Amino acid sequence: MKLCITSDGKDLDSSVEETFGRSPYFVIIDTETTETKSVRNTAVHSGHGAGIGAAQIISDEGAEALLTGIVGPNAFTALKAAHIKVFEGASEFDSIKVALEKFKKGSYKEATVPSGGPGGGRRFRGGRW
Repeated sequence: MKLCITSDGKDLDSSVEETFGRSPYFVIIDTETTETKSVRNTAVHSGHGAGIGAAQIISDEGAEALLTGIVGPNAFTALKAAHIKVFEGASEFDSIKVALEKFKKGSYKEATVPSGGPGGGRRFRGGRW
C-alpha cells in the first residue's frame, strides 16, 4: 500500500506534521517495499482550499492511505472522493519512521468522519486549542 504521512521534512527522521492541508511535505511510503518519496505540498500557502489542493497532490502521487494528525471536512471529502483511506491521530512528537511502525502495528484506526480540525471548528488537543 502507498501510505502518505504528513511531515515537516523530507525523510523518515522528520517529524509528523499534525495538520494535513498545511503540512510542508508528504512522505509517501510503499508499506511493502519501504520505498519512499518526498513531495512538497505546493497547496500549503493557499488562502483557502489548502486541504483540497493537498488531497489532489497525494492522489496524483498514487497514495492509497493518509496518516496525519487531523483532516478538515473539505479535505476529508476530497480524500474520500479519491478513494484514499484516512487515518488520524498521528503526533508531531513522533518521527515518520515511528509513525510508520505504529501504523503497521495497527495503532491507528481509519476515520469515518472528519476530525473537525482546521476548517471545521476548534478541537482541544494536547492541552491547547
